[in-house]
Amino acid sequence: MKPFTRVKVIKGQEYLYEVTPYRDEKNKLRQKTRYLGKNVNGVPVKVRSQYHPPKRVLSYGEFLPLLHIARELELERHLTKFFSSVQTWSLLTMAMSQVIRPRALSHINSWYEGTILSDDHPDLPLSSQSISNLLTKIGETTVHHEFARELIQLTNPHRTMVYDITSLSSSSQLINLLEYGYNRDHLDLPQINLAMMVDPERGIPLMYDLYPGSIVDVSTIKNTIAKMQSQGIENCTLVMDRGFFSTMNVEDLVAQGYSFIIPAPLSLKTAKQAISSVHVAIEDPNNLKLYQDEPLFVMPVTLTVGSVSLQGYAFYDQRREQDERRLFYRRLHDIAEKLRRVSIKSWMNPADVVKETARSFTPYLEWNVKDHSFEVSIRKNAVSQRVNRMGLFILLFQGSFAWDECLALYRCKDIVEKVFAVLKNDIDALPLNVRKDATVAGYLFVCFLALILRMRLLRLVKEAGLNKKYSIEGLLTELEKLRLMVLPDGTRIPTEVTKRQRDILTALNLCA
Repeated sequence: MKPFTRVKVIKGQEYLYEVTPYRDEKNKLRQKTRYLGKNVNGVPVKVRSQYHPPKRVLSYGEFLPLLHIARELELERHLTKFFSSVQTWSLLTMAMSQVIRPRALSHINSWYEGTILSDDHPDLPLSSQSISNLLTKIGETTVHHEFARELIQLTNPHRTMVYDITSLSSSSQLINLLEYGYNRDHLDLPQINLAMMVDPERGIPLMYDLYPGSIVDVSTIKNTIAKMQSQGIENCTLVMDRGFFSTMNVEDLVAQGYSFIIPAPLSLKTAKQAISSVHVAIEDPNNLKLYQDEPLFVMPVTLTVGSVSLQGYAFYDQRREQDERRLFYRRLHDIAEKLRRVSIKSWMNPADVVKETARSFTPYLEWNVKDHSFEVSIRKNAVSQRVNRMGLFILLFQGSFAWDECLALYRCKDIVEKVFAVLKNDIDALPLNVRKDATVAGYLFVCFLALILRMRLLRLVKEAGLNKKYSIEGLLTELEKLRLMVLPDGTRIPTEVTKRQRDILTALNLCA
């Protein structure tokens, strides 16, 4: 058990003591106390002794879980296969800064100087120019693929991988990778498409790739398969969303022998036919199942996709149907009312206004313009067709899966959605002031490292039950209060650990 510092107030004056816990011969917890001196601006000064301030007082507590994760995943060992030790810790320092409190990398040096990292790894080159040079160097190589291979080797190659893609938008005029395309955040900005493979078991991303913003999701699969094979991933189960569904992709995956799970788009002719055929029969009591204590109707189906025949399961979830109906009707009502309130100007194209306002709800609306206003009505048949499909979905697969295994694996895709949410909301995902595509690519490698740390921390916090009390930000803020005094002789003395800090560290199996 390591010593800590205690403050005593005597006649209005604070005094500092070093407290060392120990166990006596009866295994009872005892404490030894050593007087350090008066508290002078946080520094112990003995009476009639020369004032020797500590070398530094450093941020310490918030790094304990992140350094633990870095050791657990052997990030230093993997990174030093491609970078020097100084470069490795420069990258890890940048990544940790994005996890703890995202900030512009141009300001990272002053933050680093006040942290335990500066004492453990002194004199890291973290000036704006040094960082830019390192990121550009990374972006000009394929190191992110090689690093991914290292991570993947730590995993079971037969496990499940979740694949998805997101858009990173920017108004920068300096990044050639930026192109207009389908924007998932509905932003009228050019974008970079970021594809990512996530290990749902540990909750961390394993590999990623960049595509120009105009590239559609469905066209990335073939390239991804080739890269997975180059990384030694050949026998995993690939879980994807319906945006990746195409006849060519399905045929390629089957030809390559990949096990996969993918929902059938309801626009698919054979899927429509399957939905129609099971619509009534699926509610037969013999099809009733229980999944996570919720009733669910399940039927096996077979669909022909191109030249291959795929097995699958049709699911009918009454609670999902109710939720979908409620949301659909509310959105439909709000959009119709919003259109009715629009005042049509002479320079406006009414069709464009409807398309921009209604978006995916446009097919459910009839409209015309009268007296510079919209008259809006609902297309009953279109709405009826949509509503009749609610609560129903089909999961297709290649491999051998029971219905509940198939559903559980598909719901693993939620983890990659969380990864993207963290990337966009909690990590500065795309700098606007870079001048080279290579620098952007290098910066996204730092974001990738930050995602590994943050997502693993999120999983550990959840497993420890701390998520009921703390957000990641709240937990790190609480640990930030734990500081480390470094005395002139090199002695390190942590500030006293509070009950909250001790509870967090104990739950995470960490020691201050």
